[in-house]
Amino acid sequence: MTESTRTRAGTPAADRTASEVAVPRRGGVRPAAVGLPALGLVIAVSVWWLVTSGLHLVHPASLPPPQLVWASLTGTSQVLLPALGITAGMTVLGFLLSSIAGVLIGMALAASRRVERMFAPLLVAVNAVPKIAFGPLLVVSVGWGAKPILVMVFLLCFFPIVLSTATGLTTTPADLADLARSLNASWWQSFRKVRLPAALPQIFVGLKVAMPLAAIGAVIGEFYSDKPGLGYQILQYNGVGDTATAWAAIVLIALMSILLYAALSVVERLALPWVKATTSAR
Repeated sequence: MTESTRTRAGTPAADRTASEVAVPRRGGVRPAAVGLPALGLVIAVSVWWLVTSGLHLVHPASLPPPQLVWASLTGTSQVLLPALGITAGMTVLGFLLSSIAGVLIGMALAASRRVERMFAPLLVAVNAVPKIAFGPLLVVSVGWGAKPILVMVFLLCFFPIVLSTATGLTTTPADLADLARSLNASWWQSFRKVRLPAALPQIFVGLKVAMPLAAIGAVIGEFYSDKPGLGYQILQYNGVGDTATAWAAIVLIALMSILLYAALSVVERLALPWVKATTSAR
């Protein structure tokens, strides 16, 4: 046995280098990341077909079969695709405005206990009111166009962002806070270097909760607006009894929400590369 072999064999596992004991990570996209969502989609569409066409448990006027919805989607694509662009634009714009306002409000609540005690009950009260109740009032209050849509998106989105921001900023790990104090860091240095980075994972949780709500708010807002988005099209086609096309618009809303949520997840991984490396995998 050579000297290097004896040394390696007699060295405790705790003293070995990371390269000797680390398991190499696979790069690229794993097949399960694409295959499992595709399998789930196939199962969902199969159950949809079975309920509507196979067993005839639901009348087609209430829930059209998937093949009829697909035919309506392709037949009215010249109407639904531009409507999808309008709804997606309103969703993203409202989400961005809600994110900026929600993070700022959350920072204000986290910075002062008095501010939190004064305004936290009001925020809870506004969030508790069913947002659909504001719908008929939006046209009277803010007028037509994009304003009622953005207001509805904001009302649905801001609370989870505020809550996650305030929670993240007020639950800084004790060892990091002690380290900042031991280095005599100023309030701004402590906030910028310690508290905000530690709160970012929690803030992104609120953003990911708010993203689907933004799509819901945009569609509800279009019910009370003259913007010809997908919500507007749902009302129009349902009003003339074309439920297949209305369901095609609903399918587009669902696909849009999935894509926007996936895009936000990509932004999270790019902005917080250390989270995956410092947390345990499921």
